[in-house]
Amino acid sequence: MTQTLTLAFICALTLIPLHAQTPEPEKILFDFADPAALRGWRVQDDGVMGGLSKGKIALDPAGYAVFSGKVSLENNGGFSSVQCYFDPLDVSTYRNAVIRLKGDGKNYRFIVQSAKDARHYYTAKFPTTGDWEEIRIPLRSMVPVRRGDRLDLPNYPAETMAQARFMIANARAESFQLEIASIVLE
Repeated sequence: MTQTLTLAFICALTLIPLHAQTPEPEKILFDFADPAALRGWRVQDDGVMGGLSKGKIALDPAGYAVFSGKVSLENNGGFSSVQCYFDPLDVSTYRNAVIRLKGDGKNYRFIVQSAKDARHYYTAKFPTTGDWEEIRIPLRSMVPVRRGDRLDLPNYPAETMAQARFMIANARAESFQLEIASIVLE
């Protein structure tokens, strides 16, 4: 009896730490092969500040989202973005956002917010090659920004996430097209 209890106690002690350290499996935030994944995504251009940039988002029948348009520098413009708010998710067990996409050779930003009404957001800039690729962004490397200005705050703590956004803002007038297949946390 004592031997059985001791063995059970040792197994319990062994399992608890191992279970606590087991990483979560990947979490699919958006898989655009499912048309429902596009629900909730909205364009926000620099028109909120008087700019004239025009972006749009659509679903390609091949199973990916297409964020495209033109960035204008007129009237203090210079950006186009597409965003989706959702109920806050616990992302504390994930390290990276992995985005499967095909860009047009331009630079883009991936942006997250930790709460829907947060006063600032966290961003990571990434280049695209013009081919299908996986962009891996370490969540805790994302820097805090408000209205385009870097803030003197710690990087993204990656505890909660309530928004995902893509933005193009390269300080030049340009057309753009970003094809997005999926966004996964790992």
